[in-house]
Formats: sequence, C-alpha cells, structure tokens
Amino acid sequence: MKEKEEKRVCYYKSFTDDFVVSQDQDFSLPEDYVWVRTGFFYRLWSELLYAVATVFAFFYGKLALGLRIVRNADLRQFKDTGVVLYGNHTQPMGDVFTPILLCRPKRGYTIASTANLGIPVIGKILPPLGALPLADDIHGMSRLLDAVRTRLDQKATVIVFPEAHVWPWYTEIRPFPASAFSFPVDANVPSFCATATYQRRRHGKKPRLTVYLDGPFYPDESLPKIRRKAALRDAVHAQMVERSKLSNQQYIEYLPAEKQADQT
Repeated sequence: MKEKEEKRVCYYKSFTDDFVVSQDQDFSLPEDYVWVRTGFFYRLWSELLYAVATVFAFFYGKLALGLRIVRNADLRQFKDTGVVLYGNHTQPMGDVFTPILLCRPKRGYTIASTANLGIPVIGKILPPLGALPLADDIHGMSRLLDAVRTRLDQKATVIVFPEAHVWPWYTEIRPFPASAFSFPVDANVPSFCATATYQRRRHGKKPRLTVYLDGPFYPDESLPKIRRKAALRDAVHAQMVERSKLSNQQYIEYLPAEKQADQT
C-alpha cells in the first residue's frame, strides 16, 4: 500500500504573516510615480500586453491550476458602471492572471503590493497589465485613490485582495479590514467577490482551483457613511466564508505558532 503523503505545515503568528516574499521586498515607488499613464504608445502597449496575458491566463489556469469558474454573477450586466472585485489571496502567480478571466469583458486593475514591482522582469510588466501599487505615504495614497476613481469612472473593474498577504493554497478566509471597502462606498458602485476553493483531482498531488463569483453587493445607504464600509465588509466576508466550505482538499495546513511550540 502506498504511504500517505505527509502534509506540509506552515505556522503563523498573525494573519498578516508573509509566506511569499519577493526578491526585492523593500522596493519603494519613486516620488514621481504615475498611476494612470495616458500616452498613446503606453496605452497601446498596455492593451497588447493585456491581450497576451488573457491568453496566457486561460492556458495557465486550465493546465497548471485546473481552473474552473462558477459564475453566480455576470459582470456583463454591469457594463455601464465600474465595479470592485474582492478575492482571497491564495496563489502567488494565479492571483495575477485569474482576475483577468473573471473580469471579462471588463478591463481589470489590481491593487498590488509595491514589493511586486521589484520582481525582476515581471515587476516591469505589472503596471501596464493593470497593477495599482500601494503607496508609501499620504501623498502617494491620495494619488492612488485618484487612480482608482479614474478606473471606476472608466467602467473598469478594480480588484482588491483584502487579506493583503498570499497564503498559498489556504482554504479558509482571513479577516478583512473595513478600510478595504472604501472604494465601492466612496464611488457608490457594486462589489463582487471571487472565492478561490480547492478540490481533489483525480490525478496529481495538488488540488484543482474552483473560483466562485458572487454578487452584487451594494453599500447600505441607510447607514451613516462611516458604518457602510464595515457592513459591506461583513456581507462580502460572510459570502466568501460560505463558499470556502466547498474546499475538500487541504494541500498546506496552516496552524498557529503556539502549536509548533507544543510539538517541540
């Protein structure tokens, strides 16, 4: 009889721990960084790159991840407005490309860690692909917010991973800060959620990825504005928790650090 494969275990001290670290984790944006570039040739390069990335996303999703998308919501019905899409952060590479497929036919722009731009080669193509890097200071954050408003005004999709840190193959949903829901509340646009779940494959050790697209969720205008973010967060988080229960394979087990101490 074949021995049962030993499961990899990761220990965490908090839900903000990093398990994937880029080559230049301390990369910072230059002071003159531009979030929305309007030059003709840059926009042409961006569109061509996005088209190539769409094809790559399809084959990478199918062949490497066994990707299946269950669309309980149709973004094509929201062609006249920008939308915000929330996802759980469980694939270092897949979370770059899977949203491209989820957003179709809309164009997607992803709020991304600045450290990603420091990755050799790949970091250079992330901005034209739609990455909107987080800023290091208040002035930069103001310009990032302006960029998000611009993209929503263009009726695009802004993608947010509110967990912020990649936990590969994680099958549960970590806490979300209410501040991550400022974009749809301030712009008064609908939100959607894309929940990555993992199922056993007939062949292969790694599970297949099934993503459930749900929504729309709207800010509750009957609440004071300061409470709308938390209410929207709660609704989206609850939906994703329910979807996460559809995972049936845990490829990596994540345990609190104190359990590691108990075993030593």
